[in-house]
Amino acid sequence: MLKIRNYNGAEQVFDPVRKKWVAFTEEEKVRQFFILRLINELKIPASHISIERKITLNGLTKRYDIVVYKTAVPWMVVECKAPHIPLTQEVIEQAGRYNQTLNAEIIGVTNGAEERFFKIDFEAGDITSVTL
Repeated sequence: MLKIRNYNGAEQVFDPVRKKWVAFTEEEKVRQFFILRLINELKIPASHISIERKITLNGLTKRYDIVVYKTAVPWMVVECKAPHIPLTQEVIEQAGRYNQTLNAEIIGVTNGAEERFFKIDFEAGDITSVTL
C-alpha cells in the first residue's frame, strides 16, 4: 500500500526503497506501483532494489529508474514511463543502453498500463520476450 501525503500543496509518496518522501508525479506513480509489485508479488526484498542511481554510459552521466539485484549482481533493469508515453522501440532501447553498463539478465519497460520484458542470453546472443 502506498503512503501518500500533501506537503506544501504538492502530493508526495513515501518510497520504501529510498526511504524518503518524493513528488508523486505520473512517472513516480508507475515506479511506485512497480516497486510494490516487486516486493509483494515477486517477493524481492527492498534491500535488493535500487532506484534512480547514476551510471556512466559512453562518458555521459545517466540515471536509471529501477535495478533489481540478485547476489549483488544486477538481475533486472526497468525503465518507467508516465502512462501517456507509449512503449516504443526507442524506450526499449533506452533500457538496453543502460544495460550495456549493468549487464542484467532481464530488461523491461513499463508505463503502468503496458509492460514489456526481455531476457538476454549474453552467451548465445539471444533476446526473448518474457512475462514477469
